[in-house]
Amino acid sequence: MKFAKKKKKMSGKSRTFMLITIPIVALFFTFNTLPLIQGAIYSFTNFRGYGSYEWVGFRNYIDLFHDARVGSSYLFTFKLAIVTTIIVNVVSLILAMALNSKIRFKSGLRGLYFLPNILGGLVVGYIFNYFFTYILPQIAIMLGFEGNSMLASSKTAWLAIAVVCAWQSIAMNTIIYISGLQTVPEDVYEAGSLDGATGFAKFRYLTFPLILPFFTINVVLCMKNFLMVFDQIMSLTKGGPAQSTESISYLIYNNGMSGGQFGFQSANAVVFFIVIVVISVLQMRFLGKKEEQL
Repeated sequence: MKFAKKKKKMSGKSRTFMLITIPIVALFFTFNTLPLIQGAIYSFTNFRGYGSYEWVGFRNYIDLFHDARVGSSYLFTFKLAIVTTIIVNVVSLILAMALNSKIRFKSGLRGLYFLPNILGGLVVGYIFNYFFTYILPQIAIMLGFEGNSMLASSKTAWLAIAVVCAWQSIAMNTIIYISGLQTVPEDVYEAGSLDGATGFAKFRYLTFPLILPFFTINVVLCMKNFLMVFDQIMSLTKGGPAQSTESISYLIYNNGMSGGQFGFQSANAVVFFIVIVVISVLQMRFLGKKEEQL
C-alpha cells in the first residue's frame, strides 16, 4: 500500500516536471532551433530578405571563400577575440587574487568592480564612444599631442573596441576565478611553504594547477563571446573606418538585414556557427588534457 502511494506520488512529480518542461522546450524550439533551421535552409537560396527566391545550392558557400570582405571580417574578429581573451584572463586573474586576499572592504570592492557587467553592451559602447570621440582627444591636446579620436583610425579603432570589450567582461571572469581560488585548501599552501614555494612559484605550481578548470571555462567563454562581438561594434564604429572593424556578426546583420544578402549571409552564419563550435571543442579538449596531466 505504501509502495503504491509512493509510486503515485512520484508519478505526480514526474507529471509536474513534464508540464513545466514542455513550455520551456517549446519556447526554445520556437525562438532558437526553428530560426536556426530556417537560416540553414535560406543559406541554399538567393533570398534577399523579401520577395521570392530561388534555390542556388552551394553557390553561397563557394562565394564566401572568394569574398574579400568576408575574409577581412574573419581576420579582424579572430584578432580581436585572441587579444581580448588574453587581456581579460590576465587582468581578471590578477584582480581575483587581489580580491581573494585579506584586504579591507573586500566585499564592497567586489560589488564595485562588478558594475560594468550589469550595464548593457550598447550602453557601455555609447558611453565609451563619447569618451573616445570628445574627452580623450581633449586630454591629448592638453598634453601636447594630436587630438584625434581612436575610432577615426583603422590602426587604433580595434584597440578601442578591445578595451571596451575587456572592461565589461573582466568582472564576470574575476567572479569565476574567485570561486576557483576559494576551492584551494589552505593545507596546500602550508605544505608548499614548507617546501619553499613562495611568490610566483607558489602561483605556478600550487594555485594555477588547482584552478585550471576555472581557467578553461573562462577561456572558452571569452573566445566564444568575443568571436560573436556585435554590440560594441554597433555602438562604437559600425564597422568603420573603411570596414576595418567589421566583425562577422555585424557583417551578417548589416548585409543580411538591410543589404539584400539574406541568403548569402545565412550561409555565412552557418559557417560561423560551425567555426565557433569547432574552436570551442578544440579548446575544451586541449585544456582538458592539460587538466589531466596536472
